[in-house]
Amino acid sequence: MTISSSLAAIRKRIDRAASRAGRDPGDVVLMAVSKTFPADSIIEAYHAGHRLFGESRVQEFADKFPRLAELKDADFHMIGHLQSNKAAKAAEIFHAVDSIDSAKLAQRLHDAAVKLGKTLDVLIEINIGGEEAKTGIAPDSPELESILSFAPEWPNLRVRGLMAVPPYTEDPEGARPYFRKLRELRYRLVTRHLPAVNLDVLSMGMSHDFEVAIEEGSTCVRIGTAIFGTRNHP
Repeated sequence: MTISSSLAAIRKRIDRAASRAGRDPGDVVLMAVSKTFPADSIIEAYHAGHRLFGESRVQEFADKFPRLAELKDADFHMIGHLQSNKAAKAAEIFHAVDSIDSAKLAQRLHDAAVKLGKTLDVLIEINIGGEEAKTGIAPDSPELESILSFAPEWPNLRVRGLMAVPPYTEDPEGARPYFRKLRELRYRLVTRHLPAVNLDVLSMGMSHDFEVAIEEGSTCVRIGTAIFGTRNHP
């Protein structure tokens, strides 16, 4: 399959999953995860009409960036773990960072955005399964409350919502309790922190489980392999 036909097939599956859940398919956006794939693959997806892309490494995307400058309305998000010392570069080349995991990182991104004269959208990454090998904030961590409490003091940073990667299971249904847990966490946080924060984005669901994620309220699914093919390296 071509990238164009793969995108079309994924969009049809998104529409069907949303319809099953009684949701408007237009409320679910598709992020093409282009990490490890060359700039040519991104350009091909762009010419097929796609605009939202996810990358996991600052340096990898910085290397691709010169080739992608012509894609004026493309939207590039950092979705991998971001070290504080790379915050300034990330703020420069990305439109959003979907993986903040500390108030310190949020502050650095805000300061960098101020210097650049831009506003940066961010998501808070939640370690929804409590896995030691994964980054993100524990759902009951004081750090989460700290970020949301400080959010009004960061005018150049918009905290838009939550992102999570659940523990992997062969059966996509195994991810459902974790997706539900993230949705319920969002509700509790919004109840406590409105109107200071809105948290309208729930980024959850990947190639093997995105339909379950949509049924549980995902507003953004992150698809890589099902669009671009099998990765040659991590």
